[in-house]
Amino acid sequence: MSSVDKSGTYKLGDRSVHRIGYGAMQLAGKGVFGPPKDHDAAIAVLREAVAQGVNHIDTSDYYGPYVTNKLIREALAPYPDDLVIVTKIGARRGSDASWLPAYSSEELTQAVHDNLRNLGLDAIEVVNLRIMFDTHGPAEGSIEAPLTALAELQRKGLVRHIGLSNVTRAQIADGRRICDIICVQNQYNLAHRDDDALIDELARDGIAYVPFFPLGGFSPLQSSTLSGVAERLGATPMQVALAWLLQRSPNILLIPGTSSVGHLRENLAAAELELSADDVLNELDGVAKAA
Repeated sequence: MSSVDKSGTYKLGDRSVHRIGYGAMQLAGKGVFGPPKDHDAAIAVLREAVAQGVNHIDTSDYYGPYVTNKLIREALAPYPDDLVIVTKIGARRGSDASWLPAYSSEELTQAVHDNLRNLGLDAIEVVNLRIMFDTHGPAEGSIEAPLTALAELQRKGLVRHIGLSNVTRAQIADGRRICDIICVQNQYNLAHRDDDALIDELARDGIAYVPFFPLGGFSPLQSSTLSGVAERLGATPMQVALAWLLQRSPNILLIPGTSSVGHLRENLAAAELELSADDVLNELDGVAKAA
């Protein structure tokens, strides 16, 4: 049994995926802009992920832009039957590498077609609508217009399932009145736990929760407590952080990203780590309180 197998599975729409997947964001250049520093290394990471049993890859055409999807197609097409590729729309990149909202019906339609073309697909398994009312996190505001436009693309058969990203509890409730929402992708990790109650609510309804920045993202997790626990367990701090997320709730699906094959293998090995002792879990809970 591989490390990925030991992570267990959870449903993503009508598909079952391993709970450790792979996020492709880091395959683009610095600042998620431009081509990768090492094209061949990026291809190798994608192929190794699938070889290790990863069957859930998270991407977006605004990574680069247009970089990661082309790399995924080059590395993995024709795609394995069990591979679920999830993408995001609702943003675009400025010429200065800025992140800009792209919510109009025309922009969303173009984004779906761009993803289809660059991935080489006839339909996308899951499309997350990224909400950018505030670049620093979820902020209230109506998502009815863009989500209705995405639901229309679903009715046309271009999108199979819909998720939401960077959203509030109220927006999720509103969204579920418009169409089925099969996953929510928000920032969540050992130190950033604003969505604790939301995760449990979604689990009760069978909706997957996909934390982005599970390792801290642009501000990597740094904690003497985390490092101390990792040292005692003979693991890396990032492995402990990922293992904690896996044990947090069964509906959590992980998409840690990396541009290194070695780091990829380390991330996947987190599924073999058990954080069973109450004292360890209590220590790790303290990381959030200190953040």
